[in-house]
Parts: sequence; structure tokens; C-alpha cells
Amino acid sequence: MFNRIPEADARLLEETLEDTFGITHLRPGQQEVIESILQGKDTLAIMPTGAGKSLCYQLPALKMPGTTVVVSPLISLMKDQISKLEEAGVAASEVNSTLTAREESATLEDIEQANSEFIFTTPERLCDPEFLESVKQAKVDLFVIDEAHCISQWGHDFRPAFLQLDAAIAALGSPTVLALTATATDEVIADIMAQLKRPKMHVINTGIYRKNLRYRVIAATDELQKQHETLRIVRETEGSGIIYAATVKMVEELHSALLAAGQDVTKYHGQMPPKERTHNQELFMRGECRVMVATNAFGMGIDKADIRFVIHHQIPANLEAYYQESGRAGRDGEPADCILLHYLKDKRVQQFFLARRYPTAGDVDSVYSTLAALDKEEPGVSFARLEAEMEQLSASRLHVALKLLRDGGFISQDATLSYRLTGKKVAGKSLDVLVATYEKKSERDHEALDRMVFYAQTGFCRWKVLLEYFSEQAEWEHCGNCDNCLKPPEEELSPVPARYQQHIPAARHEASPFHAGCAVRVSKFGEGRVVEIQGDKVTIVFPDTTQKTFLEGYVEIVQ
Repeated sequence: MFNRIPEADARLLEETLEDTFGITHLRPGQQEVIESILQGKDTLAIMPTGAGKSLCYQLPALKMPGTTVVVSPLISLMKDQISKLEEAGVAASEVNSTLTAREESATLEDIEQANSEFIFTTPERLCDPEFLESVKQAKVDLFVIDEAHCISQWGHDFRPAFLQLDAAIAALGSPTVLALTATATDEVIADIMAQLKRPKMHVINTGIYRKNLRYRVIAATDELQKQHETLRIVRETEGSGIIYAATVKMVEELHSALLAAGQDVTKYHGQMPPKERTHNQELFMRGECRVMVATNAFGMGIDKADIRFVIHHQIPANLEAYYQESGRAGRDGEPADCILLHYLKDKRVQQFFLARRYPTAGDVDSVYSTLAALDKEEPGVSFARLEAEMEQLSASRLHVALKLLRDGGFISQDATLSYRLTGKKVAGKSLDVLVATYEKKSERDHEALDRMVFYAQTGFCRWKVLLEYFSEQAEWEHCGNCDNCLKPPEEELSPVPARYQQHIPAARHEASPFHAGCAVRVSKFGEGRVVEIQGDKVTIVFPDTTQKTFLEGYVEIVQ
């Protein structure tokens, strides 16, 4: 099975694979990742949900002499992984906010005595110099970053705490690094390497395509229709499912409506007490509750193989988030439905979120001034102390502001991860240059939202659009499984129920040879598909995702 490592080592790996994990065959990509790690190569593995990413570090780690650190953004994911390792007879520890002082003290003692093969922790905890000192004594030889897209400032789920990982890796003696994620565009791949200061990572990408996932979009003209469609899908689809909403308010509304309709449903969002969130998640995971209504706070790392449908009640911010979330369906390889309810006004919700994401020049200046004042009192300022002094700034914005100042050479971090001034002064122009990075990021985020809307409106193969977004090529033009392939939009569209007719713009009732989804050609621009008709104006999307509007007289229908 393993053909790029010494024969004796390969035999031992195969024995461990079967004896410890009860597995006789590896899935595509697993072998290549495992061999890359054992050869001491820093590795970035991009593998779809359900591809067995955990085994990619668990198996080689057992054949390496030191300890493996696994960084995860989710405590629930750590507990799941530790439980499975302990069932296999492998010692593992976790250090996170759920431990009592006594539990943490005992765990740190185990770590210092190298009694654990694996140490699971959060990126936030790795900002703690004392914790790092304990981990150092365990002699780390493999550093694993799960959900690695969280590192990238260009990724859909950027988590600023991950920006400190390069310093933590250096403090631990620069062990071999394995970064794992289900999705990454070329831009995100490059940024992960840059943030980790590992420019020569071996990239293994097994592709995102999963033929068992059936993608479709249902257009809606108002909230009432969306709620009706969501309830209909839940009633008509067997098995468990997740319904995603963009806001806490919508989660609460949907949860109440589904309960009133007699559905077996629970909920999950960030404003719920932690115990209630955990309880509801366990109900869903054990199959004691069929449907979970949640914000995107739920789902990362969820190991439930039999999810038969994922509904997005509101449009996500980008295709990366959509693929990650919808991809939680069908991990068992059986057919599953991924459904997006598209209502044009939902775009405004994501635009509101985007406007609040990044620090301003004023925020960065304030962080620098506060750091300068604290540094005068005692050289070297910890993140915790700075956070306590700047309560008006969220931890997320503070992390980003510090990253900008570090990248600009205005501050540095010592071996204890404390921040120090470099002597380089922050001026108005330099602040503008720093923040310009995030102005570009904001522009990119808005473009990604437009691509998400394009996906919702397109008449092209849904899988084809997803693959192209992630710079992947398919040998086929039609997957044969999504709604646009099964029933091309140029065929007769389903009639709109009478109760929704009043919400359709008057222009749609006027006689027109065009309709949404029909194939057309425009001189000098080539072929495309109609996405909107307003009066005598036709808006067309072309294969490169650009949209242009023309008068009807300049547009020809492709027969």
C-alpha cells in the first residue's frame, strides 16, 4: 500500500492501520498525505468532507517519536476526536476553556511528562506563553492545523486567532506542519503558506467533487414562500437534515414555525447558553432530533454521516462557505440534497455583515497607542493584557490590527509571544497603507458575494460553477445530477402559485421572447444566459461570470 517509504516502515503502518483503526484500505489522497508527513514535508491537504482527514495525521503520528499537537477551532470537534482515539487505545489530552483548574493542572502535568500521544487545543490557547512552555517539554514533532482555511485572510471563515500560529510553531522548535481543509482557492492556498511562513508546503488536493450531492436552487419572491418551501422540503425528505439561516432572528423564527408544524426540530446559534447548544447538538448527533436549524456557528467538524439534506434558507456570503456547509450532507456516500432558497433581498444581510468585518485606520492607531503606553510601564505586552485595556474593540478586530502592525514592522513578538515596539513610528500615511490591505479584502468579499448570487441565478451546471470557482476542471459539461442538468432552464418553467403572483414585478407579465435561464447570444460578447428581464432590458451572465445589460433588440435567442 505504502510505496514511497521503506518497506519495513510500510509494513508497520499497514499493521497499525488495521490493528488500531480497524481499516484495511485508505481513501484517495490519504496515502499520499501520510507518506508526505513521514518524509518530513510540510503538507497542505485539501480533501472534501468525509474523505478521512483525521486519519491522515493519526496514523503517521503513532509512528513518530514525539508528540503531535492538533489545533482546532472547535472544542466539540476535539472531544469527538479524543473519544475515538481513546476507544482505539491511544492516549490524548485536550486543553481548552471547558477544563476546571484542577483538570487543567493534571492535564498539563501529563503533557510535560510526555504521557500523551496527541495534544488537542485551540489557537487562542497557543497564544499563552506558559502553555507553550509546557508543550515544549513534550518534544513536538508534528503540528496539525484542522480547518486550515481559518488561517487565511482571504478565506470564507477567517479567524484572527490563527494568525499567531506561525509564532507558536517557531516556539515549539519548528516541527513538521500538516494543514487540513475541505476547501481552498488558489488565493487561500498561497495565503495559508504565507501566514504559516511555510512557502514550500507540499499541496495535495483531491478535488471537491462528490457525485452523491444533488445541488438545486429554489427561487422565492418573499419570506412567506421561503418558509413554505422549507417546511415542504422537511416534510417530503426522509432522514436528518440541517437548515442554515444567516441570522439568529431567522433561526428562532424558523425553529418556532417548524415546531408549530409538528416537526422534530432543535436549534443552535451563538447567543444560546453553551450548555443548551451542546445539549441540542448531542440530540441531533445521536439521532434523537431529526432537524437542526442553525447559524453557521454549527457544523464545522460535525461527524454525522447520515445527513440527507442541507437547506440554506438565506444566501451565504460566498461559495466557499456554501460548499463547506452544504458538504455536511451525505458523508456516508449515499444521495443527499443541497438546496438553496434564493430571495434577492437576502443579499443585503450579507452586505451588512461585510461592512462590519475589518478594523479601521482609527482602530489600528488606537491599538498602537495603547501598546506604546503599556510598553513604557513594562516592556513586552501580552495579548490578554492588551485585550483587557481595549474592551471597546472585539478580539477579532484586535487580532487583525496586531497582525497589520506586525506585518508593517511597527511591532514584534518575542519568545513569550509578548508584543514589543520596534521603534518604527506609525504615521497617517503608513496607517492608510496598512488598512488598504483590508480595503482590498473587502472588495474581494463583495465580489465573492456576487459570485454566490451568480450561482443562485445561473442556468449552468451547479457543480460546474463550483468546480470553476475552486480552479478545478471537469471532463464533462453537465454533472447530470443538479437541477439545471436534470431540467435545463430553457425548458418550460414550473408555474408560479397564484398566491405569489402579486409579488412578481409587473415587467415579468409583459410579453417577452426571453425568460430567466434561456440561452442567448450577443454580437461581440458571445453566448450567455438570461438572469433578469426588466421592461425591454435583458441582463445576461456570460461564462466568465460577468453580467451585462442590453436592449432586447441586440439579443438573439440560441435555438
